[in-house]
Amino acid sequence: MNSHPGTLGRKVGMSQVVAEDGTVTPVTVIEAKAVIVGKRTQEKNGYDALVLGFGQRKAKHTHKPLAGQFAKAGVEPMRVTREFRCDAEYVGKYEVGAEIPLDELFEPGQFIDVRGVSRGRGFSGVMRRHNFRGSGASHGAHEVKRHGGSIGTNMTPGRVFPGRKMAGQSGNKAVSVLNQKIVRVLADKGLILVHGGVPGARNGLVELRGAVKKRGGKPAA
Repeated sequence: MNSHPGTLGRKVGMSQVVAEDGTVTPVTVIEAKAVIVGKRTQEKNGYDALVLGFGQRKAKHTHKPLAGQFAKAGVEPMRVTREFRCDAEYVGKYEVGAEIPLDELFEPGQFIDVRGVSRGRGFSGVMRRHNFRGSGASHGAHEVKRHGGSIGTNMTPGRVFPGRKMAGQSGNKAVSVLNQKIVRVLADKGLILVHGGVPGARNGLVELRGAVKKRGGKPAA
């Protein structure tokens, strides 16, 4: 489990950063202005975590049980909430209602893991969904150029095994991209510039955490 510090953000779009030597780096601009709306402690909950909220939510659109939780914490209703597991020392650094400064959370050159929901592509064939090659166009073949081919045997076992790659719903699922490098941190504007692309459509919700499979996942002390 990734227990590195992280935050929630909104994918603004893509841009580029031009270095002094003229090198152009494609970046994704992420607005990260999450607020701490709750805590989980080892004594009370059996684990340590920060509950982060992102995006304002109108009170009239918040059902009463959830509105009561926000009122008890003394914060405004949030559109999205997520728990981020971390150690007890990190949980004790911040109070409920505070916004975590980005320059304390991340730094340029640090590697992070980005998680978001990929863009939905509707019902797609096997060539688009699973990158199948397709059938040959010669030797009398017709109407099967984009088909998936054989999907099983005849008599034994007499059925199609579960998990067979076939046409169906493509996209619109949680995707994690690991080891993305932070190019710049604009803490005063609440923006993070991440090298390359990240999952999801524009204005989509993303989760940012220190990389779990690469050294440099945590900022320098």
